[in-house]
Amino acid sequence: MKRASGVLMPVFSLPSKYGIGCFSKEAYKFVDQLKKAGQSYWQILPLGPTGYGDSPYQSFSTYAGNPYFIDLKTLVKEGLLTKKECKEVRCKEQKKIDYEKIYQNRFKILKKAYRRFQKNDKYEKFLEENAFWLEDYCMYMAIKDAHEGKSWSEWEELLKKREKTALEKVKEELEDEIGFYQFQQYEFDRQWKKLHTYAKEQGIQIIGDIPIYVAFDSADAWAAPELFQFDEENNPIRVAGCPPDGFSATGQLWGNPLYDWEHMEHTGFQWWKYRMACCSELYDFTRIDHFIGIVRYYEIPAGEETAIKGQWRQGPGAKLLHAIHEVIEPHRMIAEDLGVLTDEVTSLRKQMGYPGMKVLQFGFDGNPQNEHLPHNYEKDTVAYSGTHDNETVLGYFSAREEERERACFYCNATDLEELPNAFMRMLYGSVADIAILQMQDILSLPNTARMNFPSTIGDNWQWRLESEQFTDNIAEHMRQLAHIYGR
Repeated sequence: MKRASGVLMPVFSLPSKYGIGCFSKEAYKFVDQLKKAGQSYWQILPLGPTGYGDSPYQSFSTYAGNPYFIDLKTLVKEGLLTKKECKEVRCKEQKKIDYEKIYQNRFKILKKAYRRFQKNDKYEKFLEENAFWLEDYCMYMAIKDAHEGKSWSEWEELLKKREKTALEKVKEELEDEIGFYQFQQYEFDRQWKKLHTYAKEQGIQIIGDIPIYVAFDSADAWAAPELFQFDEENNPIRVAGCPPDGFSATGQLWGNPLYDWEHMEHTGFQWWKYRMACCSELYDFTRIDHFIGIVRYYEIPAGEETAIKGQWRQGPGAKLLHAIHEVIEPHRMIAEDLGVLTDEVTSLRKQMGYPGMKVLQFGFDGNPQNEHLPHNYEKDTVAYSGTHDNETVLGYFSAREEERERACFYCNATDLEELPNAFMRMLYGSVADIAILQMQDILSLPNTARMNFPSTIGDNWQWRLESEQFTDNIAEHMRQLAHIYGR
């Protein structure tokens, strides 16, 4: 990876007239602004369809795209919608996403576009090339809708266990609904690839992000229960999470189903190969969230209310990574190796040639050997001001006096308000190959702009960039810093 810099901001945070960011003209304008700012990377969060809690890390599919990101104006140009119909679902510019409102109106207007859509050769080719995941996903969502949104674990036994005759019957009865979900994925794929191509033409590469685990309420778990630690009734035996630490006395109970790594190895990790091959098409670089889980993973007995009673187990390690290198080049991978690191994790990451992550916000505990301080960085590093799970720089240090004093002294900042910009200088001036700042930190925003509070459901994944916030003056300042520091 060349010495460069970039911005972390999810697609859903882009400005738009329809309540949530999408592949609209505002997305192209954001790419243009990144170019003006001398940036080389746009890091996004997972692109999958979201459900309860709205987390992009709990998607209905590891392959599918979020239909909320489909640009309605593009559908107008394609003759599938009218300007009047689009105007009816416009939203006043809001600082936060109202997911409930979008859920209530977005599928209705997409259904109108679907009714007018005429199948063509490109559409048929898309269905054929993506059949290995698309058929299961679209059937899953159609059945889910027919069951008032209930997860597959609550369906009747024949559907839950994918009895052949029951699936054939559903395929016939829900043909139109299945077709609707196929149409959504076709439009998502076309629009994303067009935006991605435009970004590359402007010199902006996309860093994508994949969760290590899939959601239980997903087509992935329903379609291939043999890949997970399920009992004979396809119920989870053990689930994923993190042990108690300084951030949480009871740990983090994610609840995701854990993989049956022995079975996956027996199949040559084929599911992972499919997954990573798709990532190689969607992104220029792929960040594996919770890389530690590949070396060792924390398992919690299903039914526990906290993560306290979990225990560590050995993961597949190099065997999995060698397998996925058959479909994606190692130099296009980034390891999210935050957390309690072991020598085994660091050794595997370096062996594979993946850069790891450092977060400057974590650096000010008073220990000069703290790995998150820039003077301790190594070149094969992606260094951040903070991630989507952190407070903003301004928010974090406003409530921590001792750490704020250390940070100001280290960065030669006179007060709290100077820290976000000082962090940018520190990251840009470090030896790290890549420096990434959250958009909220570039704008020096407080915690009201925080993206996520881990292990909570509520006020998360809602922050939005306002249409004129990323100004030319800010872009010019970033460009000058990127130039001075050789990024």
